[in-house]
Amino acid sequence: MEDQQFRQLLDYFGLSWRGYRRVRKGVKKRISRHMSDLGCHNMATYLIELATNEKVRHICERLMTVSISRFFRDKKLWEILQNKIIPQLIERPQEKINVWVAGCASGEEVYSLRIIWEDLRSTYLHLPSMEITATDLNPQYLERAWAGGYPSSSLKELPEKLRSRYFHKQAEKKLYLVKALLKDGIVWQNHNLLNDLPGGQFDLIFLRNNLLTYYNDVIKMSALKKVTDSLSDSGFLIIGSHEKLPFDNRSVFSMVQLPYMFRKG
Repeated sequence: MEDQQFRQLLDYFGLSWRGYRRVRKGVKKRISRHMSDLGCHNMATYLIELATNEKVRHICERLMTVSISRFFRDKKLWEILQNKIIPQLIERPQEKINVWVAGCASGEEVYSLRIIWEDLRSTYLHLPSMEITATDLNPQYLERAWAGGYPSSSLKELPEKLRSRYFHKQAEKKLYLVKALLKDGIVWQNHNLLNDLPGGQFDLIFLRNNLLTYYNDVIKMSALKKVTDSLSDSGFLIIGSHEKLPFDNRSVFSMVQLPYMFRKG
């Protein structure tokens, strides 16, 4: 598939060439296989299929998803979360902290947060409960996240003491399996944030390396408005380290130390 054809597909979904440029090789291979399975020999025919067959469109949307992550990706972010952001949430007079991880992919970010939370038990006599709503468009990613098995390359930022505390090593498959306590309080949900919201108000929302990277400005603005409405007053929004909020949304937030951590209000 030539880049020109791929850009036609991106335009159809309102996706960003800039966001996909570096990861397009694998995505193009998946789409080419799908086109071949459908008997579509060119992009024009494929676009007609997408427009007239909802099932085909949904499959294509999932094939366009990108999963690139690891535990504690961007170490500085997690240090600030553990030492500043989460303590502020704990000190609020509430019995439960609600978190939404949007575009959770294979779950590394979700379990990284759970590790921080478990480690804070040694600091606080009483912790409120934490419920994490982890959503993704691709059900295959969610299945892997729920299973909780990861190669050593995904854990390269994790000290050995945390590996042994929170993972079982499965030698025959060369995987690290998350222990059961890390799975507590997580709701995995197949979800497209462009269409609707998971429901409820959230004290902390992770929106890293998905909406703001892969979609065009028009879609970003519309979807981000929904995300903002789901964030509680003085709630925190975390975006990717190379992402920026669209200009019209910056007045809603105040920056928190790093240029990709924000507080509502």
